[in-house]
Amino acid sequence: MTELSPTVALACELISRDSTTPVDAGCQQLMAERLAACGFVIESMRFGEVDNLWARRGTEGPVLCFAGHTDVVPTGPLDKWSNPPFAPVVRDGMLHGRGAADMKGSLAAMVVGVERFVAAHPDHRGSIAFLITSDEEGPALDGTVRVVDTLKARDETVEWCIVGEPSSTERVGDVVKNGRRGSLNARLLIKGKQGHVAYPHLARNPIHLAAPALAELAAEVWDEGNAFFPPTSFQISNIRAGTGATNVVPGELEALINFRFSTESNVDSLQGRTREILGRHGLDFELDWTVSGLPFLTEPGALLDGVAAAILHVTGRQTQPSTSGGTSDGRFIATMGTQVVELGPVNATIHQVDECICADDLDTLTDIYEATLCRLLV
Repeated sequence: MTELSPTVALACELISRDSTTPVDAGCQQLMAERLAACGFVIESMRFGEVDNLWARRGTEGPVLCFAGHTDVVPTGPLDKWSNPPFAPVVRDGMLHGRGAADMKGSLAAMVVGVERFVAAHPDHRGSIAFLITSDEEGPALDGTVRVVDTLKARDETVEWCIVGEPSSTERVGDVVKNGRRGSLNARLLIKGKQGHVAYPHLARNPIHLAAPALAELAAEVWDEGNAFFPPTSFQISNIRAGTGATNVVPGELEALINFRFSTESNVDSLQGRTREILGRHGLDFELDWTVSGLPFLTEPGALLDGVAAAILHVTGRQTQPSTSGGTSDGRFIATMGTQVVELGPVNATIHQVDECICADDLDTLTDIYEATLCRLLV
């Protein structure tokens, strides 16, 4: 440990704690102790089984918030790992362990970057905050969204937020996420009439009835996207029908569908057009909708420009803003009117067996976070 940089050493301390969702395993306490030592006011918020941390240094605006999660996904079979997942090790320049990339490495870089910034600029303008949860990889019901609700109720505002999700593709900082598509899910139930396959006139096969409608839904152009978002996509993720017997026409079909939608569409329009298409095919159907997240976008401005300038200063490379990928807790923070970007390490091994990250990349990320603070709060 004595040979490791401060960021990598802290990352190892965090990785060594088995914080599989929704367990925090003391990660937030470790971070809180470091932040309190440099002037942060610490507030723990526990909702249900989920631990959340809100820490703030300063009372004035603007507020630059670092956001992330201490929970990690399950390890999978332990015998498939080259090294125990919660026994971090640096081997051939790579830091191995569950959460190294997603996202305990980022958390360590945030803390160390802030410590260095505060030491150099103790009278910085505005405020620095941390919003950390142990419920990002799980249902995300008692985590960031609950903290955001609490902040809204107290009329606390956050102007800028950097989420430490692993956004980079090949080199640190080559991509930052300046928005995410919305996610709309539905359980579609199409009703038929069960019967014997030899007497189809006495039955109504929901598979046959649904097939043309599902094909039309899959071929529909929902929107054309825009300069920041690709076109909205529709996917059927699961279909279930039948009893398992070869001589029985099923009585119903269940399909799970998902929209990843741009700011050119909205929940109401997608739901309405889906019902219209199903209705045109004369189907007897039910739809049960769930909104996982609304789209958000941070256009070029103080935060995106500051992050891009910091990346250029530290690495010498231009970053590429992107809205691709899945959802993140940034969707909850954006509802406060906050400019949100996601900036973290390379995402090549996230959620995989033998998750790992280049140790030097964490030091680069620390430098980028510190440089961003200098551009926004000095």
